[in-house]
Amino acid sequence: MKKILLTALVLMACLSASAEGGNTQKVVNQVDFSHVRIADDFWSPRLERHVTATLPTCIDQIENQTGRIQNFINAGRGEGRHSGIFFDDSDVYKAMEGMAYSLVNHPDKALEAKLDQWIDYMETAQREDGYINTYYTLTGLDKRWTDMDRHEMYCAGHMIEGAVAYYLATGKDKFLKVCERMADHMMSIFGPGKRHWVPGHEEIELALVKLYETTGEEKYLNFAYWLLEERGHGHGIGPNGPWNKVYYQDEVPLRNLENIGGHAVRLMYLFCGMADITAYKQGTGYMEALDELWHDVVDRNMYITGGIGQTATNEGFSEDYSLPNASAYCETCASIGMVLWNYRMNQFSGEAKYIDVLERAMYNGVLAGVNLEGDRFFYVNPLEADGNHHRQAWFGCACCPSNVSRFLPSVGNYVYGTSRDALYVNLYIGNEASLNVDGKQVSLAMNTQYPWDGTIRITFRNGMDKALKMRIPGWCKAYKVTVNGKPSGAVSEEKGYAKLSRKWKKGDVVELQLAMPVEKVAADERVKEDKGKRAIQRGPLVYCAEAIDNAGTYDSFRLSSTTRFALCSLGGMLQGMQGITADNGREVLRLIPYYAWDNRDASKMKVWIDTDE
Repeated sequence: MKKILLTALVLMACLSASAEGGNTQKVVNQVDFSHVRIADDFWSPRLERHVTATLPTCIDQIENQTGRIQNFINAGRGEGRHSGIFFDDSDVYKAMEGMAYSLVNHPDKALEAKLDQWIDYMETAQREDGYINTYYTLTGLDKRWTDMDRHEMYCAGHMIEGAVAYYLATGKDKFLKVCERMADHMMSIFGPGKRHWVPGHEEIELALVKLYETTGEEKYLNFAYWLLEERGHGHGIGPNGPWNKVYYQDEVPLRNLENIGGHAVRLMYLFCGMADITAYKQGTGYMEALDELWHDVVDRNMYITGGIGQTATNEGFSEDYSLPNASAYCETCASIGMVLWNYRMNQFSGEAKYIDVLERAMYNGVLAGVNLEGDRFFYVNPLEADGNHHRQAWFGCACCPSNVSRFLPSVGNYVYGTSRDALYVNLYIGNEASLNVDGKQVSLAMNTQYPWDGTIRITFRNGMDKALKMRIPGWCKAYKVTVNGKPSGAVSEEKGYAKLSRKWKKGDVVELQLAMPVEKVAADERVKEDKGKRAIQRGPLVYCAEAIDNAGTYDSFRLSSTTRFALCSLGGMLQGMQGITADNGREVLRLIPYYAWDNRDASKMKVWIDTDE
């Protein structure tokens, strides 16, 4: 009952915010994961390990193995040193967001009490003027707001996201009030007629929009817009003078941005902020720019895994079509950013191609970032390795583990979408859901063995008089739709979705069958690193070869036009997964899903396989 009441209260706040800031320009509305209960052989075990392994790992590191929580305790006391990196507060906030999301579907009094304790530390650490940042509180408040790349607003953004998540999960607003005081502090210094400021690491922009949607206070929306508009006018400077404008996305006003560049994660958060502002502000020109920038990212700078960021030099982008495999950076956080941004692009367009990219990044780039047991993490995700690249329990810069901890429990956010005239099915994950479609509650269940099998069944628990739009993935070359066991003659295709228009009744069953053959994928001919090679993909999953499975054939095997592929069951640590065997008539190569590599003994790995074609 409490969850339903909270949802209603938040919905009212969001509607109020929309009325003040102008009607949203979204075509598709997001369905919050709290309305989607995942029951799925692929995802349910991962979500269980999130509760039993991922969150406990993050909490232990934050409380016991590093000084991240101690920094807040010291800041509250006004004494002691700061340990770690200047942006370590953000790791705590991201973990808190993941903890809050976990409470929604896995209520846990001990976990909630832990969050309350941490929030008390933060409230005590907050200065009288609203400022909260343990690095500057403990190293010298006189230096605060002197370096645009010291992540003060980045940390504040993650704090806001964590506080909004906790408020939605529990109804408690203490943490939210801390964030409002910090936001008001920032607005007392920066804004029209005040000091200029360009956040070196984007994140605050999208967080302020969430704060606006939750509180209805339009000043937070306007401040987010002002921060975006600060870019490209020469206001951004580093501690030693003018900074690298490409790296910090500060070359030109954002509506004039034509080429991607710089740090990949920062760019993703920037694009999310631009999209969020576009929902409420008319005439920004942001969406027109994002449409073109999407092609720059996806067509010329994205790996087959959905990973982005080619080089460690800037943790980001280098040259178009330069996609090295062994030295690929592909930060886990950047793949999460691709999910966040592409879902927003889908909301503005209703086009399935954005969910195609989201799905590719999620099943490959993101899932590879955490091991199967849920307690070790990749920061960097190469597509080829010599056997010396392994996941770790934590990092000095631990943005990826804490980001994974908040992403996994929110996967349900991306399954459905709604509009005035349709229910969108974007991802195929087994679940039961209760959705508001144009003011009417619609209950349904989805059953599937996806991504191993392309059959999806949706059963209506009650009626619906809106169209059902089911995404046909870009990798799918053939599909079939039946309703109550009979071919449906009312299927049309619209922006990558199979659209079924009819009056739905309780008990109606829709079955979608997606052809899911093994495919050899060639890279764009301009990607020199992949010339003479092919990647193997089935459904949304990219596959790779590990030497541990291929003694004697790992280095010598070559694909050919007559290579035969077959599915095989995997065992041991990979129990329950489907592998692929490739038989070229002379040798056999065994492949496993890319996300599952480096879960057994140390081994060489490669995604791109030599070919004679």
